[in-house]
Amino acid sequence: MTAPDARRRRLLFRATHRGTTETDRLIGGFVEPRLASFDEAELAALEALMELPDVDLADWLTGRRAIPDLDVAPLLHRMREAALERAEQAREAGR
Repeated sequence: MTAPDARRRRLLFRATHRGTTETDRLIGGFVEPRLASFDEAELAALEALMELPDVDLADWLTGRRAIPDLDVAPLLHRMREAALERAEQAREAGR
């Protein structure tokens, strides 16, 4: 396994094993289908994001609190948009 592959595998594991089901789904649901296409800057942002507390991530990604002005804010905004799209698709599928 190459170093970039190991890095992506580690990030995927961390994205899908956050400690709460909510953050596993919010973060892992975004990361899993996109990770292979992430460039170096996105990988670095994801690594930094993984160091943030789950409680804050869940609040920001669900809209309970505004996303603060952090270096990882663009990635957080993309994650929140994707989560909102998945929620809308689930609602439509349930109709």
